[in-house]
Amino acid sequence: MQTELSKKLGVEHAIFGFTPFPAVAAAISRAGGFGVLGAVRYTAPDDLKRDLDWVEAHVDGRPYGLDVVMPAKKVEGVTEADVEAMIPEGHRQFVKDTLAKYSVPELAEGEAAGWRITGWMEQVARTQLDVAFDYPIKLLANALGSPPADVVERAHDRGVLVAALAGSARHARKHKEAGIDIVVAQGYEAGGHTGEIASMVLTPEVVEAVDPLPVLAAGGIGSGQQVAAALSLGAQGVWLGSIWLTTTEADMHSPAVTRKLLAAGSGDTVRSRALTGKPARQLRTEWTDAWDDPNGPGTLPMPLQGLLVAEAVSRIQKYEVAPLLGTPVGQIVGRMNSERSVQAVFDDLTRGFERAVDRINRIAGRSGQ
Repeated sequence: MQTELSKKLGVEHAIFGFTPFPAVAAAISRAGGFGVLGAVRYTAPDDLKRDLDWVEAHVDGRPYGLDVVMPAKKVEGVTEADVEAMIPEGHRQFVKDTLAKYSVPELAEGEAAGWRITGWMEQVARTQLDVAFDYPIKLLANALGSPPADVVERAHDRGVLVAALAGSARHARKHKEAGIDIVVAQGYEAGGHTGEIASMVLTPEVVEAVDPLPVLAAGGIGSGQQVAAALSLGAQGVWLGSIWLTTTEADMHSPAVTRKLLAAGSGDTVRSRALTGKPARQLRTEWTDAWDDPNGPGTLPMPLQGLLVAEAVSRIQKYEVAPLLGTPVGQIVGRMNSERSVQAVFDDLTRGFERAVDRINRIAGRSGQ
């Protein structure tokens, strides 16, 4: 399952795995793919350093990368406190009322919210980069468009390739103009922030729009047959995120969330602004329904929504309040019906890929050649 891009990065399989869990990222690289650690949750540089130390010690010398979230345009002098002050009191009350409706307990006195969205703020992402560039990362990906020009230059000076996610051919062209090396075409089916175009349509459009830049296909991919389909559409690899959430290496911190993922079908997700303020695909819950209800106050723009719901999400997760409990995940969740190791997922992907290629060869009359 090699392509020009996978050979360039020195990986056996053109499978790029995004994950917030260091153990999963390392296991992906050890299995012959390319592990990419999501940095958005690391608000303290020392925490990111600790986990990159761990990844470096457990990838067996294999390549890996980092995913950050930062806007292309810089906003000077805005602090988290400034952003917090912009949140309307009516929205704060809506959160309180919704939590009270489901009898969600308070956090212990002095306990901080474990889930924060401050990693979306540029100054936080830049501290993450200050740490990451001390490590031999081979790829820097940005989930919020092209990173600022100085970040692209800084990465290139260190021999680090830069990738950016795109939900349309128009966005992909902007990435190419910004000097991005790899475009991730993320379809409507994907978990987290997505656009409106499905992967089957989006991938070839982006491939054509940015040629000769390599494209990775993302969204709704969780089988070897789908990997083969993505490569046949012109992609040089696939970018998988959701499929790793139910691996044995994933540290979900919540058995209830894992049970929900294993039980969910492909129709049990929704694109909602409830988590961050931008449309993000996640499990549909009574929490997402409350925010999407036209009789409610509606969500706030990013990053206000993320800051508004940070403590609420922490409380819901800590006490595993089932009706409200969810997580970002793509429509591929319908295939995620058992806990498996990362290696087992890779074994399934490679076997499925081989079957798909064999089938196409038979159809094309090339069997045995």
